[in-house]
Amino acid sequence: MSQTAEKSVNQSVGKIHEVVKWPAPVLAKRGEEVTVFDAKLKKLVEEMFESMYAAQGIGLAAPQINISKRITVIDCSFKKNPDEKVILINPEIIERKGKQIEEEGCLSLPEIREKVSRAAWVKVRAQDVNGDSIEVEGEELLARAMQHEIDHLDGILFIDRLSRLKRDLIIRKIKKLQKNGEW
Repeated sequence: MSQTAEKSVNQSVGKIHEVVKWPAPVLAKRGEEVTVFDAKLKKLVEEMFESMYAAQGIGLAAPQINISKRITVIDCSFKKNPDEKVILINPEIIERKGKQIEEEGCLSLPEIREKVSRAAWVKVRAQDVNGDSIEVEGEELLARAMQHEIDHLDGILFIDRLSRLKRDLIIRKIKKLQKNGEW
């Protein structure tokens, strides 16, 4: 591919951000509210989708790419249905119903999966990329993804929702991987 062709491909895709892994400090703190809704924000949201797809995820929160802002993107269809793309800026869960216990993973905790208890249905109030107020309802996988990503914006990882024993075992495993240079 020529340099100009390669450059135009990169411009259309945007920057792919590296996903930070636990125990990166940004993952443990509450993200800052978004107050400026401009072209830069829209570009970041598109880059977040591309970064999420590149990492093979269905959800990504800004802290996971080392940006401490209250922004998350979700696509439970993983590119199959553009109508399923969800952008939540400054989100808050305003209603929860039911209970589901399903296995979760996290791009910031690669190859670690555990069952987590979450609400089966949630209603979220947030803003879109233009700053307009929106409400999004989700059940099953979408509800779980929204709760998981909003947790990230509050500095909470899914391992924080596990029993102390399970969490300690996972942390011990990660520390061993770090010691061996595999994390």
